[in-house]
Amino acid sequence: MNDTTSATPHDDNINQTFIAPVAKKIPHEMRIHNDTRIDDYYWMRDDSRTDPEIIAHLNAENSYTDAVMAHTKALQQTLFDELKGRIVKDDNTVPVKQGSYYYSSEVSGDNEYPISVRATDFAGTDKQVLLDLNQLASEHDYYDVSSLSISLNENLLAYGEDTVSRRIYTIKIKDLTTGQYLADEITGTSGSVAWQNDNQAFYYIHKDPQTLLGYQVYRHRLGTPQADDQLIFEETDPTFYTSIGKSKDNSLIYIWHSSTETSAVSFIDANDANAQAISFLDREVGLEYSISKLDNWFYILTNYKAVNFRLMKVATTDIGNKDHWQDVIPAQEGAMLEDYEIFNDYLVYQQRENGLTRITVRDLHTQQQQQLQFNDEAFTLYLYGNKEIDTDKLRLYYSSMTTPGTHYDFNLSDGSKVVLKQAQVLGDFDASNYRSERIMVPARDGKSVPVSLVYRKDCFKKDGTNPLYQYGYGSYGAIIDPSFSSTRLSLLDRGFVYAIAHIRGSEMLGRPWYDDGKKLTKQNTFNDFIDVTRSLVEQGYGAKDKIFAVGGSAGGLLMGAIINQAPELYCGVAAHVPFVDIVTTMLDESIPLTTNEYDEWGNPNHKEYYDYMLSYSPYDNITAHNYPHLLVTTGLHDSQVQYFEPMKWVAKLRDVKTNDNRLLFKVDMEAGHGGASGRFKALHEDALEYAFFIDLLAEQK
Repeated sequence: MNDTTSATPHDDNINQTFIAPVAKKIPHEMRIHNDTRIDDYYWMRDDSRTDPEIIAHLNAENSYTDAVMAHTKALQQTLFDELKGRIVKDDNTVPVKQGSYYYSSEVSGDNEYPISVRATDFAGTDKQVLLDLNQLASEHDYYDVSSLSISLNENLLAYGEDTVSRRIYTIKIKDLTTGQYLADEITGTSGSVAWQNDNQAFYYIHKDPQTLLGYQVYRHRLGTPQADDQLIFEETDPTFYTSIGKSKDNSLIYIWHSSTETSAVSFIDANDANAQAISFLDREVGLEYSISKLDNWFYILTNYKAVNFRLMKVATTDIGNKDHWQDVIPAQEGAMLEDYEIFNDYLVYQQRENGLTRITVRDLHTQQQQQLQFNDEAFTLYLYGNKEIDTDKLRLYYSSMTTPGTHYDFNLSDGSKVVLKQAQVLGDFDASNYRSERIMVPARDGKSVPVSLVYRKDCFKKDGTNPLYQYGYGSYGAIIDPSFSSTRLSLLDRGFVYAIAHIRGSEMLGRPWYDDGKKLTKQNTFNDFIDVTRSLVEQGYGAKDKIFAVGGSAGGLLMGAIINQAPELYCGVAAHVPFVDIVTTMLDESIPLTTNEYDEWGNPNHKEYYDYMLSYSPYDNITAHNYPHLLVTTGLHDSQVQYFEPMKWVAKLRDVKTNDNRLLFKVDMEAGHGGASGRFKALHEDALEYAFFIDLLAEQK
């Protein structure tokens, strides 16, 4: 156990005055619905990311942050060493069987990136290196590879490469029999590849370079120019995302059509070199479904007459008509059907009830069922790596806030399970030193919000004296399950209580919990987070003057809203890649991904949504009041939330806020939405955030 402040160095420079960058103002008028907004910092947008004045200002922000945080340099290094010191340097993922091989990845020493390998047995006795990402990344500041795709004959490897962090990938093909690369390079893609079964062609998705929307599916025949690729499908509705995959039996290529509230599927015969896409069912607004194929049946996960989804099936001869759909797992009130896996002899399905996951196995011949059992009060549990259709083994991942990630193989025939691996935490970690809780907190409208908590037992007293780190997201239905983090130990060992607020806008309590936190009910997301903070303080989990809030992307929007609406509750806030200029962005269809977001936030071209979004938009609601200490981070090449949103937000906050609390802006000039690439480099970002908070606590002494 470490004292909260003992690791914080202080010197004569801590009170030194640093001059924050001041941005110029150029009024830009925006008018719609008889309403006029003036944006003094609109000039900060540069899609080319080359404007010298903008680059200079971002560099000045970085220099200012470095100067203000210079007295914590030793603390940041201590934290980084702690975080890195818990990570096993020589490690590997659990091999996953696909076809004739077991696929996995390995990391070693101080290498930032993994090596992808395969072998003909689980033990890896005849291991073959597929890709060494350390070699591939050696000449790049940023490097990312999309998922690997193996041809049916298992001789060709396709993958996408991104060296900018804009999530636009160039597909490359490696001959695994010779180790040489084919001349084929396909640019401007999403990185996803699905092979045709003749091993001579593959399907991929082309992205619009401006909006970054993947909207065209092409077939590329090896040895031919990209210009000759055949267009198989083009999405004309810009509110839909397009993705591709392949059926477990390798007979079909799936094209997934997805928007926030509507989804559909088309498929291509993987055995036909000239196949065209066939629609599984005509799109219907509000109908969501996905499919899997088993023999002559399609299994369908859908919200058809089922708010929390159900599983149905239809014969392959009866596609195109919902009247032929048959129930497999009927809709259950209060239990959301999240996922399933279909095998030749078994059906496995995952449900969530009261925020907790359960997995059930059904024998398709006897219809007998068994439910998997785990003991933690709150946990993360999901299916992964189940790529074989003819097997009696099920791969699972399990974790809790006190249990490191554990990989199981579950025997579907006899119900036994084998631990394949549990993540090792180096150092003096002992799970018995920590406790996790799951509580329900009343929101102002009477709803109960789940909260997951973890703390170190010998550091915690439920008397309102501990610092509290509260994390939230609350958008897109995304569920932040309570899972283990070795990084988090550096906070817990310094006396922090860590809380995840499972606020509305997620699907923690099913689809209605999501629906009640988007579009015209979005304010519930912010209210829930604020109400959780107040309740945790009232219950003694955190000291009222030691509350820290953190969120990223849409969670950054959450941070922007709460510091406008309840700034007095928070000592410090970290907003990572924050989506804070929501109205301006959602009115501009040229900004990447805007049109796909209308069903999440609303379309401000319609006055009802414009007025509502404007009522909570973090950028538009900055007012002259005292704000908490604030750390904002972004990446220059962010493809999801453009760098200029947080840049403008910081500039306006500096101009308007009425106190001298720290406002720091850190920009990774080489990275994008996901931050730095590499397993160790990214830890510097965590160390900076933790040092920012710990230093604020030290100043209270």
